[in-house]
Amino acid sequence: MRIVVALLAVLLLGCNQNAQSQQQSPEPPPADTAATVQTANAAVTQSRQTVITRAVEQAAPAVVSINVIAVQRVRVRDPFYDDPFFRQFFGQMRPRYRERAVQNIGSGFVLTPDGYVVTNDHVAGNATEISVSFPDGKTLDADLIGSDPYSDLALLKVDPEAPLPHLPFAEDSTPIVGEWVVALGNPFGLFEATEPTVTVGVVSAVGRNLSISRDGRIYTDMIQTDAAINRGNSGGPLVNALGEVIGVNTAIFSEDGGSIGIGFAVPARKAQRILDELRTSGEVDRSYYTGLYGRDVNERIAAGLGLEAARGILVANVEAGSPAEEAGFLPYDVIVALQGERVNDQNEFLARLYDFRPGDRVRIDIIRDGEVRTLTLVIGRRDGRG
Repeated sequence: MRIVVALLAVLLLGCNQNAQSQQQSPEPPPADTAATVQTANAAVTQSRQTVITRAVEQAAPAVVSINVIAVQRVRVRDPFYDDPFFRQFFGQMRPRYRERAVQNIGSGFVLTPDGYVVTNDHVAGNATEISVSFPDGKTLDADLIGSDPYSDLALLKVDPEAPLPHLPFAEDSTPIVGEWVVALGNPFGLFEATEPTVTVGVVSAVGRNLSISRDGRIYTDMIQTDAAINRGNSGGPLVNALGEVIGVNTAIFSEDGGSIGIGFAVPARKAQRILDELRTSGEVDRSYYTGLYGRDVNERIAAGLGLEAARGILVANVEAGSPAEEAGFLPYDVIVALQGERVNDQNEFLARLYDFRPGDRVRIDIIRDGEVRTLTLVIGRRDGRG
């Protein structure tokens, strides 16, 4: 009997407890536990913020997409032009050309709050119509202020209603090999009028000199990066970890047109000088005059002059009264370097010279009578010859 009474007592005590169904929410954790979770989440969020994300946050609002209608000159295919049967009757016929409008895409970035925009010459240099699309969805018509085919840079202008987010060039624009960099742009025109695509890499090398392109573009002293750059990224900024522009993305090395991690950007210091000239006068003054006439050194010339290697430029003639004569050049001098940078042939010499302007003083190393000498040449202007 006592056992039955005890069991009843236990059952009655259980009925006095609050029952919980499976559908009820569990009781909230104590206040101190919730605070601990919130602190942990904040720490994780903060750990996701890196120098890269901060650089992107600063740079992205100033990156734009460029849409262009350009005029392209194309050769008309003539079934008789290359036929030797018809050539024997009509001789060598001149090829015929026609012009057609083509659409081009690219990237750029806002340089000043009043609407100057940087891009590449191969994007907008031959444009008849240009529109610029911004990350906030707006699109504005743009004018071509000036373009420089040799350096492959162009300057556009839009008229905004309010000051625009813009990107400055780095004050210390000397890139460090191995430092983090970010490339921003609109690859293949996929994401117009929205946030730019971001790729990350490092500065792979500096001072890269590429061969003069078939269309005459001269890519010297380029920044090489493994940040992915694809067609459509041309003209976009290459920024450092501070969100400052250290280069203008311009070219890639690729066998199939896609990125393989070898991209090139025009360095900021060079770009800034050219863009300043375009903004001031709409063109870059390349009316060089030196008075030098020469030819590439080959094996026969090298052997005749007792040179160790067949490289450089043999001075064949020096024009009287020219900057070259005033600098002290003589026939049979061999030019081997400009501003301390080795030159192997006339193409390299010309490419180096295009980094300067009429009136600049340049140091040119020559070999004369087996000895290396340095002469200082003041570049003249073709129009005024001096």
